[in-house]
Amino acid sequence: MASGTMDFMHAPALLTPPWTAITTEPDGLGESPFWHPQDERLYWVDIPGRRIARVAVQGLQAQGPVDYWPLTQEPGCIAPVQGGGLVMALRDGIYLARQWGGPLQQLAAAPYDTSQQRFNDGKCDAQGRFWAGSLYEPKDQALGALYMLDGQGLHAMLGGAKDGVVTANGLAWSPDGRTAYWADTAAHQVRAFDFEPATGQLSATRVFHQMASKPVGWSWGSDIPYGGRPDGAAVDSEGCYWSAQYEGQRLLRLSPTGEVLAEVPTPVPCPTMPCFGGPDLKTLFITTSRQGRSPQELAQYPEAGCVLATRVEVPGLPVSAYRA
Repeated sequence: MASGTMDFMHAPALLTPPWTAITTEPDGLGESPFWHPQDERLYWVDIPGRRIARVAVQGLQAQGPVDYWPLTQEPGCIAPVQGGGLVMALRDGIYLARQWGGPLQQLAAAPYDTSQQRFNDGKCDAQGRFWAGSLYEPKDQALGALYMLDGQGLHAMLGGAKDGVVTANGLAWSPDGRTAYWADTAAHQVRAFDFEPATGQLSATRVFHQMASKPVGWSWGSDIPYGGRPDGAAVDSEGCYWSAQYEGQRLLRLSPTGEVLAEVPTPVPCPTMPCFGGPDLKTLFITTSRQGRSPQELAQYPEAGCVLATRVEVPGLPVSAYRA
């Protein structure tokens, strides 16, 4: 597979669909959205807000208020559970809840120093295993790793001196389940791997797409161009990888060979993760962030931290559930 590199000023296609705010109460840092087909709700997390959220959506409109589930720790990512409930990666471990707001059962303790790391981006593969990466909060070493939870326990799949990351993000799989994607936000890099569905083993690591690094001296509002860095991601039914570009105010749609097919501007500077939903999986949702942004930036972009949605032509893939 060829790796792609792009000068963000020369995207092959510029798509400018209208965006609608699904929520009005902003999150600090929204992440891990997924569309639940059974109850037609969108779920996501607010990491610094220590809460999980859900709301019924029809078209591009919320149907009623957002339900919030307060937690005592930061949730990095969530996924639905086959038969009902949620699996969630919190700072100190991975937990199962059989019902909304119900008691939490710890499935695995965090295998790292929780004073310096926490779980971040993750989701389930098609075989029902739950994957979650970690974030190294000092951000001066690539000590983040990727873990997989199955019926035999929690396994470290990537990480360490050879293939560790600072901030694990962008986990996704190709439609045939044979390619896995994983990003290191700090390195501005998305990697691809050969994936063995039966065992979950990852091999043949390569650079899928390398974004340009943040220029020295860049800050929001400056005249220095910057395209952002890869945050969360989703794959559509054509096998294209949609990557949220944090601080880049855009999404990138990358081909299965890592080439930029389209750039989609967003109404806020910091999109964090896309997902596909709606009955036809042609509604594109994105979570966004307002954490650490300046008062001037937030005044200019009042929807920062809200969940936004638009319609797209190519449907996404349905969410995979955890098989407890």
